[in-house]
Amino acid sequence: MPLNIDWKQILLHIFNFVLLFAILFFLLYNPIKKFMDKRVQYYKDMDEDTKRRSSEADEMKEAYEQKLAQVDEEIAAKRKEAEEQEEKRRAEVEERTAEEVRSILDTARADAEAEKRKIIDSAQTEIVGLVTEACQKAISTNPSDAMDGFLKQANEDKND
Repeated sequence: MPLNIDWKQILLHIFNFVLLFAILFFLLYNPIKKFMDKRVQYYKDMDEDTKRRSSEADEMKEAYEQKLAQVDEEIAAKRKEAEEQEEKRRAEVEERTAEEVRSILDTARADAEAEKRKIIDSAQTEIVGLVTEACQKAISTNPSDAMDGFLKQANEDKND
């Protein structure tokens, strides 16, 4: 044996190494490879699930935006309808108010006209009474004294 190398030992070590490698390969490599494959598949599944959920969320968002747009349109339509109804009510109230004002003015004019006629009738009656009284005094007494008395009384009534 040159250099003191034992080929049996080297072959035995190589055999042990190959045997150890084969045992470790079957015991560790395959389970680790399976574990890593499962892990890769898990993350692929998660990625697909995320993409699916993202697309569903986008669809839901689009549907929500459409519904929101429809709601906005409905709100605008109802607001317009309410404004139209309010305008009609306002016009009706204004019309009723104008009618009431005309009625009140007509009643006030009629009352004022009646009061005016009443005052004129009263004044005419009073004037007739005064003229009658003055005429009676004028007939019964001296005409110049009666006229002076009439004028004094007219001035007193005027000052009151």
